[in-house]
Amino acid sequence: MIFKKILEQVTILFAGNSGDGIQFIGRQFTNTSAFLGNNLSTLSDFPAEIRAPRDTLAGISGFQIHFGSVEITSPGDFFDVLVVMNAAALKKNFPFLKKGGKIIANTMGFTSKSLQLAGYTPDVDPLKELYDYDVYPLDMIGHSHKLLQNFNISQKDKEVAKNMFALGFIYWLYSRPLGYTEYCLKQIFKKNTKLLQANLNVLRAGYNFGEISETERFIVKSSNRPSGIYRNVTGNQSITLGLATAAIQAGLNLFYAGYPITPASDLLNYFASYKNLGIKSFQAEDEISAITSAIGASYAGDLGVTGTSGPGMALKQEGLGLAFMLELPLVIINVQRGGPSTGLPTKTEQSDLLQAIYGCHGEVSIPVLAPSSPSRAFTVAFYAAKIAIEHMTPVILLSDGYLANGSELWRFPKTYQLDTICPPFLKNSKNYSPYQRDEIGVRRWVKPGLAGYEHRIGGLEKEDETGNISYDPKNHEKMVKLRQKKIDFIKKKWPKPRIDSGKKTGKLLILSWGSTYGIVRAAIKILLSEGKSVSHSHLEYIYPLPNGLDTILQNFKKVLIPELNNGQLIHIIRDQFLIDAIPFSKIQGIPFTIFEIVEKVREII
Repeated sequence: MIFKKILEQVTILFAGNSGDGIQFIGRQFTNTSAFLGNNLSTLSDFPAEIRAPRDTLAGISGFQIHFGSVEITSPGDFFDVLVVMNAAALKKNFPFLKKGGKIIANTMGFTSKSLQLAGYTPDVDPLKELYDYDVYPLDMIGHSHKLLQNFNISQKDKEVAKNMFALGFIYWLYSRPLGYTEYCLKQIFKKNTKLLQANLNVLRAGYNFGEISETERFIVKSSNRPSGIYRNVTGNQSITLGLATAAIQAGLNLFYAGYPITPASDLLNYFASYKNLGIKSFQAEDEISAITSAIGASYAGDLGVTGTSGPGMALKQEGLGLAFMLELPLVIINVQRGGPSTGLPTKTEQSDLLQAIYGCHGEVSIPVLAPSSPSRAFTVAFYAAKIAIEHMTPVILLSDGYLANGSELWRFPKTYQLDTICPPFLKNSKNYSPYQRDEIGVRRWVKPGLAGYEHRIGGLEKEDETGNISYDPKNHEKMVKLRQKKIDFIKKKWPKPRIDSGKKTGKLLILSWGSTYGIVRAAIKILLSEGKSVSHSHLEYIYPLPNGLDTILQNFKKVLIPELNNGQLIHIIRDQFLIDAIPFSKIQGIPFTIFEIVEKVREII
């Protein structure tokens, strides 16, 4: 009997060519760990090219998972285990493997040609020189071909099945059951029994290989989480669920219009899968028609939603101005990526904050929210829809590539835990005026076709209350002030900011926003254990900035703002509060590491 060592947390990276099924096996391991009750955080790394050159550094796809029984808020800085399908995957990721870590390698990915393409000496096998590491050289392709020699499937399918061998071995190594992945394979290949049986055979063979190899095994126990029903969600899935739930809570149908653009494309797929909830999805021919069709849906009485990334957001700006002028509810999701222009489509960045707040022409104020994690994206998306509906305004939801493809456990909320959402539909009014406002500056929402409630709609400036076209200078100024006043009311509804970690006063406050939350939280734990006078506050409600933030900032001698851009929130903080905050930028298409935050704080204090 093999002794099983209990571990609190483990970080694994799966890496190989784009087309090796790296993302698939990473998601399968993640879903299995989620079913077992582990806390987890993941990070996907895609090549920019659809089919990058095989066995080269540029063509490597990676999936990183940090899972355990303790609190997990980041995908981890360094790996305990590196699963590589070829030499290039080892070359690219070896610097981030912990000393003494495990390397599970597909030996057929270390041919002379593969070594040369990866930048190694062709005749020297690097796996044989890693004396300080636990190396498992496995002939994954050889095992797959031998198992499948009598299967009437293509050679390509036999070779790709090697990922199942690697997954089976990892499942054995960390005492994970095969059942969840077996069920998933049966769903995927239910119309192709040959491929189903082939993949099942190789998966089980990888697991059995671990059994007979008598390798040391490990157990990672489930986390001590509050009771409830959980599922593993990515940021894009969480946003979809949050908006769908908001529409149901408001008694509305949801209309989603999008144009395929990385990393927002999956939103269209997720919304399309919820037709049973009354959701209508539309793939538009371009970004402009996507936003204008969503505006049309809101005009008709649905919740209009559109999604995009980076350059697509720039194309939607005229539509944003129109939605703001019409004063109709609209949610715009921007899954940020590296820019400008086409930039880095498969990489993450926080570079659209200033565009979101200041990007429109004219005096346009649009609320901006940004979730801090994949699971929080549900709540923030729900709240974005609530604000859009109840205040008759477009709302921008800023996600990014890290959140969109990263995943973590999310607990299903109970219906009674959800806020009510009350659409301001016109009920009965004898003296109807389309731009007459209530006490918080909101006009009534009137569906077209109601006799007696006909009114003008369009992008030209409106006369106060009547909505008629007006070129009167004083009326224009009045309307600008009224629209701004409506947004100012929203500020009063924002949750007050708080200290997430550390004391309420001290030497240094780290102020973060968006996806940097988990990394900073993990870094703060280390810094507090060292006795550093450092605290952390995080913003999810960014424009207008929430009441009470000024008080928090004034309680610290210095403020550090880490951002995945060249410094954007820092300009807003300096402008609003006259605080000489310290910028900390990273613009490499990848998230901060915990170590980078820790070192920066040590440098400051």
